[in-house]
Amino acid sequence: MPNLWIIFTTGLLAGGLTCMAVQGGLLATTIAGEDKGDGGDRESKGKIGAVLSFLAAKLIAYTLLGALLGWLGSLIQFSLRLQATLTIFVAIFMIGTALALLNVHPVFRFFIIETPPFFRRLVRKSAKSANLFAPAILGAFTIFIPCGTTQAMMALAIASGNPLWGSLILATFVLGTSPLFFFAGYSMEWIKGVLADRFAPVAATVIIGLAVWNINGGVVLLGSPVSIQSVAREFYCTVTFCDMPVNAATRAATDVVNITIQSNGYTVDNPVIPAGRRVRIKLSNMSGGGCTQAFTIPKYGIQKVVRLGESQEFEFVAPKEPGELAFSCSMGMYGGKLFVVGG
Repeated sequence: MPNLWIIFTTGLLAGGLTCMAVQGGLLATTIAGEDKGDGGDRESKGKIGAVLSFLAAKLIAYTLLGALLGWLGSLIQFSLRLQATLTIFVAIFMIGTALALLNVHPVFRFFIIETPPFFRRLVRKSAKSANLFAPAILGAFTIFIPCGTTQAMMALAIASGNPLWGSLILATFVLGTSPLFFFAGYSMEWIKGVLADRFAPVAATVIIGLAVWNINGGVVLLGSPVSIQSVAREFYCTVTFCDMPVNAATRAATDVVNITIQSNGYTVDNPVIPAGRRVRIKLSNMSGGGCTQAFTIPKYGIQKVVRLGESQEFEFVAPKEPGELAFSCSMGMYGGKLFVVGG
């Protein structure tokens, strides 16, 4: 499940900047008619009303679009492997989008989906209208002229495979872009030319950072023992004290494991399980939100979603060979290990 705070921050730091050149310019053209009034408070209120109308319509349109994209994604039954592969594919698309924003090479322009000329002409025509509803029309029509960062968020909405999460992804992203759009639309038309070029590296860096995090989640879902978290923990443990590792040889194996889901990870009462035996996992969500609700064992393709305040049980047969069995949340952000012992 996507981290909505990261998505909001992406909209706040990158989305508004990368979309300002097109959508911000059209908004400025739309509200220019408000400057022809009597001035003073009336002119100011006219501008504020136009900007708020634009932003409200844009939020509604993208929320509905996100639900549609999430629904389309839900038509495919995602296995964990397919989910991981799609996550990595989306991350590659996001990196290509970021490199296109930086104009690294013309080949990366293929990552930017061009809007059909018909829609571009229709949107510009609406922007020049003096109609009271022109800002709202333009706000809704911006779904047809998505900038690079928006396209990356649309890909995430599809990957979520859920209409609710798809709508939350795009709605959260648009809310993140709103402060800059309000500021620019109200009094800073020139910001689109000044800031768009100057902050393109910042926007691209944010997108690449989010993409790298998605790749990390993908490889964790594929069962990789190497991740950002594992490397960071190893580094941390070389410079400070860590919790003592579990000594599987000195603990009795159990075929019933109680795991508590928390906001910052998982707590296991006894992680030692017997090889080749049927094991029951009891999940209890005490305070977990976000991706920790989706408990995952990549090796077996098992994923159980446990909502806050609920419990769930499932069984599986432990590996026949002694070793470690990794588990994680659906994004690979939090995880742990079960230790398989013989005899």
